[in-house]
Amino acid sequence: MPAVATDILPASLVAQLGETQLQSLIEAPREKRLAILAAALQLSEAAALSALAAATGLDTASNLEADAEARGLIPARLVHDYQIIPIRLGEEAGDGAQSALHLATAWPPDNVMADWLRTFTSRRPVWHLAVPERVHQLIIENYGVGSGSLEDGDDGYVAPEIQQHTEEAVDEEAAVVRFVSDVISQAVEDQATDIHFEPQEGQLRIRYRVDGLLVPVPVPENLLRFQDAIISRLKIMARLNISERRLPQDGRINFRADSTVLDIRVSTIPTIYAESISLRLLNQKKEAYTMDRLGMSAEEQRQITQILDYPHGIILVTGPTGSGKSTSLNAFLRKINSTDLRIITIEDPIEYEVPGVNQMQVRPEIGLTFADALRHVLRQDPDVIMVGEIRDKDTAEIAIRASLTGHLVFSTLHTNDAPGAITRLVDMGIEPFLVASAIELVIAQRLVRRLCSDCSRLEPVNKIKLRESLAILGCNEEESDWVESLKLPVGCDRCRGTGYRGRIGIFEIFRLNDEMHELVLKRESTRTLTDCARRHGMRTLGQSGWEKVKAGHTTLEEVLRVVTVAEK
Repeated sequence: MPAVATDILPASLVAQLGETQLQSLIEAPREKRLAILAAALQLSEAAALSALAAATGLDTASNLEADAEARGLIPARLVHDYQIIPIRLGEEAGDGAQSALHLATAWPPDNVMADWLRTFTSRRPVWHLAVPERVHQLIIENYGVGSGSLEDGDDGYVAPEIQQHTEEAVDEEAAVVRFVSDVISQAVEDQATDIHFEPQEGQLRIRYRVDGLLVPVPVPENLLRFQDAIISRLKIMARLNISERRLPQDGRINFRADSTVLDIRVSTIPTIYAESISLRLLNQKKEAYTMDRLGMSAEEQRQITQILDYPHGIILVTGPTGSGKSTSLNAFLRKINSTDLRIITIEDPIEYEVPGVNQMQVRPEIGLTFADALRHVLRQDPDVIMVGEIRDKDTAEIAIRASLTGHLVFSTLHTNDAPGAITRLVDMGIEPFLVASAIELVIAQRLVRRLCSDCSRLEPVNKIKLRESLAILGCNEEESDWVESLKLPVGCDRCRGTGYRGRIGIFEIFRLNDEMHELVLKRESTRTLTDCARRHGMRTLGQSGWEKVKAGHTTLEEVLRVVTVAEK
């Protein structure tokens, strides 16, 4: 048995692991070890944590609360490197400077870690094991993202040897490089889609967009001192002109975080304090969504699959930016992808790689627009064409012509509901008879946050409030009489206290029939088309959302947040 193995894991657990499992455990960072141990022992992470606690004789701590008073005792770099956080326990409150120092950790402490701790405080450490995600979250909340990289301290925990004064400039530059990498890596871990660096008066604010909502990121207190260096670092990574601060610039970064390779789109704009920088994170290798995973019901899948088998026509997906339109189109492509179909996509940007599909990136700066690319694609003998977005009359006309000449065309539009796509195309200048002939299906969609499966619980409903909400969503108010309880968010360590984990789609599927065909030819309004579609059984976004609420996937508040409600 290797000595290093017994240093990081009790002998009773080492005996249950194979040599390969043990090696991967030794090489993994501390915060990843519990997941590896759980997989090796074929236990859940909670059960593995209990087994580890029993083997080491340590307590497990839940509902952690950071000890603000003890926060200054340990350098941020040590906290980040070893994934430890001082926590408050009720019985120890107010016992004076020499009371025990309670520390939550993602993995049992080793001798090196204990030695470093004694260097900074004489208080006796009392160790508690805790869920790694919660420990990491508390570190971020209390010390800030990347605080270990930008620490001012000269108190010894950067390197055991004394640093040379001549190295200070190099160290600061290296610190900024590490900090920017930490911010992007944390965004990947939080499954953020965007990062915003926003210079304000007296601070540099950093925010992530997670599950469609902007979330402020806790940052180190000394961040402002590094503001210019951070902005310059981002511009260097994106190969932008760092001396040009008066004009907006666009660029891209290829970034590797562990096994994840990101294509990051960078946009800078000059603001009154400094340049504001936005990063759009695109992970082309991320796990693709199926129609099931998108949250489509069996009936919705049946309606869509029926049209996917058509040899020609246009299928449109509509919704605002960030509503999952590209994800849905990719799920449809994967559904029909086969060796006997030639599929070509024109995208900006390419968000997912689809094996066997010819994917093309538009480049407006050299004249390769959607319309121009589509003209050339039609000469490539395609069976199925996906156009990332119909932005103008030119693209719309070519797409409709392609569908009428025997191609199945997928695309997206920015409209609030499904029938609105028809009137939008007519408003662009497309003849109504062409629109009515070409469009086979329009799907409007939104993304709502999914309730955390670990902590959500059933609560009795307020009937009056429920009736009001159903009226706003355009659902049958009488349904409130049959509903006694609905699931609500609670918040736990797994969902980082939000009550939600991940997102799920709600869908409005609009298919033209003969009556609607006549309405389109008469250039009738979106409202008239919607009323006709509902009479023929179309389920609106509000009704789809209510079905997801009843099934326990999300909450009424989430549905009301994302659904645009017309005046009643």
